[in-house]
Amino acid sequence: MREALKIFKALCDETRLKIVEFLLNGEKCVCEIVPYMKRTQSTVSIQLAKLEHLGIVESRREGKSVYYKIKNKKVMKILK
Repeated sequence: MREALKIFKALCDETRLKIVEFLLNGEKCVCEIVPYMKRTQSTVSIQLAKLEHLGIVESRREGKSVYYKIKNKKVMKILK
């Protein structure tokens, strides 16, 4: 129950929900997420950090690029 509540709280924000929906198609670089969101990089980064802190997404660094993907498979089930 607590995990579901955490997921729904994370996804109740429109920006975070849109990011997660974009990541349903697979791992994306921040350089792909920012233009898709039509928001500043700092706004997107703040929301990605919140999603990562809540265990919804995970990141990996490759050179100067940071890639994000959905970590919690329950989120994928909920949104599909």
